[in-house]
Amino acid sequence: MIEILNPALLDRAKVTGALVADILQTLKSRSTVGTNLLDIDRWAKAMIVEAGAESCYVDYAPSFGRGPFNHYICTGVNDAVLHGRPHEYTLADGDLLTLDLAVSKGGVAADAAISFIVGDAKPSESIAMISTTERALAAGIAVAGPGARIGDISHAIGTVLSEAGYPINTEFGGHGIGSTMHQDPHISNSGRPGRGYKLRPGLLLALEPWVMADTAELVTDDDGWTLRSATGCRTAHSEHTIAITEDGAEILTLPTQGQV
Repeated sequence: MIEILNPALLDRAKVTGALVADILQTLKSRSTVGTNLLDIDRWAKAMIVEAGAESCYVDYAPSFGRGPFNHYICTGVNDAVLHGRPHEYTLADGDLLTLDLAVSKGGVAADAAISFIVGDAKPSESIAMISTTERALAAGIAVAGPGARIGDISHAIGTVLSEAGYPINTEFGGHGIGSTMHQDPHISNSGRPGRGYKLRPGLLLALEPWVMADTAELVTDDDGWTLRSATGCRTAHSEHTIAITEDGAEILTLPTQGQV
């Protein structure tokens, strides 16, 4: 299903997107050395409930997961890149943490992810990998506009990732979003320009370039959800929800002014 939002729903999407972004930034500021991943999940739940929003994850049970996710945020540490299920783990100095959050408010969902280094250690290779996913995300957003095609976004993202030397996995990527979290069209992180669905104003998309340092192969954890790099290498993931407008693309998942 591909949804085109009317102006009223688009206004609601902006509210949801800002909420997602602000929660992520708050969680980032609280995620320090010694923080437990389950604490992050509890904090996310409290902020979602306080905002009168709903989690897109708690009851989420797609074919690629084992049963309902049963948590409020995805937490991926180091080699865990997607669908990281919170568990008993205490963050250490230099850990690469990915937080991926999707909520629904007013009947419209928004989805975003950030990767960052915990503590004072700043491994240069990890910083470069995070930066690459952020640049790839910006490149995908830059070409998104009415009349462009999904392949244009995929090509822009894939060009940045491949030029930086990272293998690209195309099993999981971006997606349409609206009244539900995951919708068509699928947006691969590599593709050919001029191909695929033509973008229209009112379309919401979640773009999410992610990479693993030295492999394109994923393995699934025993929890049935967490996807890790097959070699144990580090990973990074960046994501924004955008709205296609008459003038281009508007990023909906930016923090509100004054949010740290």
